[in-house]
Amino acid sequence: MNMIEQIESEQLDKLAAGRETPQFAPGDTVKVQVKVIEGTRERLQAFEGVCIARKNKGLNSSFTVRKIASGEGVERVFPLYSPNVATIEVVRRGDVRRAKLYYLRGRTGKAARIAEKTDGYSGKLTAGERAAASEAKVAARAAAMAAAEEKTKEK
Repeated sequence: MNMIEQIESEQLDKLAAGRETPQFAPGDTVKVQVKVIEGTRERLQAFEGVCIARKNKGLNSSFTVRKIASGEGVERVFPLYSPNVATIEVVRRGDVRRAKLYYLRGRTGKAARIAEKTDGYSGKLTAGERAAASEAKVAARAAAMAAAEEKTKEK
């Protein structure tokens, strides 16, 4: 490994340790929180759309997000490890068979829709979150049943 690759891998490890980047692919709907500086103020601006491309080149990795704003298609390229990208959230998983979805540029309305992936691996919740949610649901049911039993005993 030459010197440049070694330095890049060290920087990549440092940047990856500082933030959590979700697994996402082209076709997924993502919400990117971008830091915007206006004068002395700094705020977060959300950009939600379909990821149409990913470029995996180490430190220079980037992804392209496309959304329709006021009837016009807007695309924005985000560097994956940029300090201006605060968070990336996967809103929905898309079921596509291409790595680059540039064909969406020529489509509007219903023709530009992407089917949602429905396999067990693509759910919005992880297995641990699903287990916690089901336990909470069971506990809520048990509490409701206990309250109903107390009401019937009072009568």
